[in-house]
Amino acid sequence: MNHTIPSEVYLAFLDRTIPIHWEYHAILMTLAWFVLVPIGVVAVRFFKAKPQPYGINKIGIGSLHPKLLCWTIHYFALYGAIALSLLGLGIALLVSGGFSGTMHSVWGIAAVAFGCLQIVSTWFRGTHGGRYVPGSNPDDPATWHGDHFDMTPRRRWFEAYHKTTGYFALVLALGAVTSGLMQYWMPSIAIALGLILPGLLLTFIVLEGKGFRHDTYHSVYGTHPSLPYNLARNKD
Repeated sequence: MNHTIPSEVYLAFLDRTIPIHWEYHAILMTLAWFVLVPIGVVAVRFFKAKPQPYGINKIGIGSLHPKLLCWTIHYFALYGAIALSLLGLGIALLVSGGFSGTMHSVWGIAAVAFGCLQIVSTWFRGTHGGRYVPGSNPDDPATWHGDHFDMTPRRRWFEAYHKTTGYFALVLALGAVTSGLMQYWMPSIAIALGLILPGLLLTFIVLEGKGFRHDTYHSVYGTHPSLPYNLARNKD
């Protein structure tokens, strides 16, 4: 353990000095970024509904329905990860007396910041639209319009940012964990990371090879060539 890392902290609002258990911070952050985040990513990347000509009929089915479950898992896993990250960051800042300026703190704060921006980005994804959503008439294509269904520039830029930045945030989190281990060595975290990363690589390869990854637009809205985004891609 690096001698510059505080082992105890005085909390004025409690009027007492308490020991700092950095291992709890490490476990919390590892759980958030290398358990919850991968679960959310794998769920939405590989377990979308198999594409049908006109996509998923969302009318009358809930968020726990098998066809929508991957999105529910993605949502709760990533929101849970950010909540744990903010908790872990807040505790670290409190017991450290603020920003320490170490590489670990830089990587960590950057990862949490980009994680929070992932949530913010979802506020700009636009409307969904589609044939089978509340408010649409399945027999009237004029009622199907929406940013996602039509793949408007707004939706394209949202997806470009959200998907790319999500993986970038994971890289930052990996930098935070590895630099943290250099400051405060925890064999259990190192072993867990050494198992999780190859496990994720193998999982991606196997699921990709077995054809579990489906195009998002095809899964949600369908494969019919008359649909706006399919029509645009066929022209290209």
